[in-house]
Formats: sequence, structure tokens, C-alpha cells
Amino acid sequence: MRLLLIEDDDRIALPLTEGLGRYGFTVQWARTGAAGLDQADSPDLVLLDLGLPDMDGLDVCRSLRARSAIPIIMITARGEEADRVAGLELGADDYMAKPFGVRELVARIRAVTRRTSVQVVVQPGPAGASAAPPAAAVPQRLGPLQLDRRTREVRLSGREVALSPREFDLLAYLAQDPGAVHSRQQIMDAVWDPHFFGPTKTLDAHVAALRRKLGDAAWITTARGVGFRLTVPGSPTGEAAGE
Repeated sequence: MRLLLIEDDDRIALPLTEGLGRYGFTVQWARTGAAGLDQADSPDLVLLDLGLPDMDGLDVCRSLRARSAIPIIMITARGEEADRVAGLELGADDYMAKPFGVRELVARIRAVTRRTSVQVVVQPGPAGASAAPPAAAVPQRLGPLQLDRRTREVRLSGREVALSPREFDLLAYLAQDPGAVHSRQQIMDAVWDPHFFGPTKTLDAHVAALRRKLGDAAWITTARGVGFRLTVPGSPTGEAAGE
């Protein structure tokens, strides 16, 4: 697996590159945000520091997410919750505050890649029979919203909506049972991980980002004290009905 490390501090980048190499990762190293953006077309995942010499890492994240759905893990000395929430709202898939161990980082990389990978398994049918496509292969329609789990594409009134991998996973999870309330813990366990120990505002940041990208906060409504549900804005019952 190819990783792009955007980090200006040699004292961090050199041992990190060596340590990740022992786990079988191939690491490209860029010392500046501009160099990282130039190299961002080939890797499978980006490790992004926020304190870069030429530009803020949040701006790098914004630029990466505008052109690609590549998974992004922010690694930074900034430990303030506001910075973590800002990074997640911009589309980062995870956030690690320095210092951290290589083994923990490897675990986060593996967790993010599991969440963002697309696996479609088709079971063979009887000889000569036409196999029906799996449910995940058929785009789901919810009013003007179309969700394609096979290609991980989302369209709203025919217009493509660019989502980060985690934003897509969150939307796809809520869309499994539109109109139903999903508790915060259920969502965290399904979309993140039962053992996720990230910032407390992670889910709220992703819900806010989804609402903004879908253009109407009514797409995801809050059940106070419980969780969230997916609805079609303006539907008579307040529930999302498929077409």
C-alpha cells in the first residue's frame, strides 16, 4: 500500500517512514503542502501534518478533497478540539494528535482503508440462470437523491455530490433504513469502529458537512438525546420514501 506523508519535520518523518516500511507500506515523503499536492495522484492514503512551512494543512486537506476521495489522516501537534473538528468537516477521515506510536498509526490506517474500500461479492447462481444483481449494485433513490454503493457516487437532482469516504459511509448507513432513528452509538459503531476513541464531536462534524453538501439541513434530522435519521425534505410524513 502506498502512503503519501506530508510532513516538514525530519525528526518525525524519517523514523515514521522507516517504521511504516517495516509494516510493508511504501511511503512517499513531501516536505511542503505544495509538494504534497503535486504527488497526491498516486498514493492510496495521505498522512497530513497541519503545521507546514508554505501553507496551512487545512488548506491542503481542502484542496485534496476538492479533487479526490483519497483517504486522509491528519497527524499534528494541534490538539485543540476546534482544529480536529475543522479537519473532519473539511473531509479528513481520521485525526491523530502527536505524539503517537507507529503501531497505533498502522491500526488507524487499516481501519480507514477498511471503511473506504469497495468490495462487491456476487454469489454464483444455478447454471443457465440469470443472476439478479446484488442490492448494493442497484442505485438507491430517495426523492431527488441517488446513492450508488457500488461506485460510491451520490447525485442530487442529477448533480454529483462530492463526499469524503467517511461522509459517504455515514450517508449510506442512514439510507439503509430511511426515516428510522439511529442512535449515536449505533452510527459510531457502524461507520467508525466499536473501539473508536476520536474526538467527541466527530459525528456532529460529519453530519454538519453532509447537511451542507446536500444543501438542506432537513436531509438529516436530529432526534434529541438519541441520534439522527435520514429524511427527504418536504416529504409529507417526514420520512424518506424510495422511488
